[in-house]
Amino acid sequence: MAEDDKTFTAFAGTRRIATGDLASVAARAKAVLDQDEGASILVLDDETCRVFEVDFRGTAEDVAKRLEPISGKPEARGPGRPKLGVVAREVTLLPRHWEWLNTQPGGASVALRKLVEEARRSNEAKDRVRLSQEALYRFMSTLAGDEAGFEEASRALFAGDRKLFEALIRLWPRDLRDHAQRLAGSAFASDAEKP
Repeated sequence: MAEDDKTFTAFAGTRRIATGDLASVAARAKAVLDQDEGASILVLDDETCRVFEVDFRGTAEDVAKRLEPISGKPEARGPGRPKLGVVAREVTLLPRHWEWLNTQPGGASVALRKLVEEARRSNEAKDRVRLSQEALYRFMSTLAGDEAGFEEASRALFAGDRKLFEALIRLWPRDLRDHAQRLAGSAFASDAEKP
């Protein structure tokens, strides 16, 4: 996901107060805090459902200024060769694995990159479902952990049982339920993707 497309959602307790880019979500959350200093505000990254820490001290302008380095555009690079992003790390393999890798055209690094790319392509749909399930579970644990049916809904999520999941969250506060259902859109494998 491009940095420009990244979205966030803010909750005040179980009430969703804003969804959108970081600056607008933080501004709306700050307005809620200005009206009720005791409000419990959580801002979540919509892709991962990880809590995103926002420093709400000071004025709305102060909050916005602190967010600029985070939500601003990346610096333009100068002329020259682009950075390829190759990272050297240690890999531990058995001797027979190293022997096989070293006999491959291009050597061990090229062979490993090809194997990783092939695995990424062949597991793309499963990985997307798994990452979506993890994000939805993170959301549920953070905001709905005390709701009725949380444990059973978690089991239904990882079992891939969409109907049971939706039945179990039906009694949750509306904004939590609606957000969980939105996140669930990609957390359940379609029938075509099931083994």
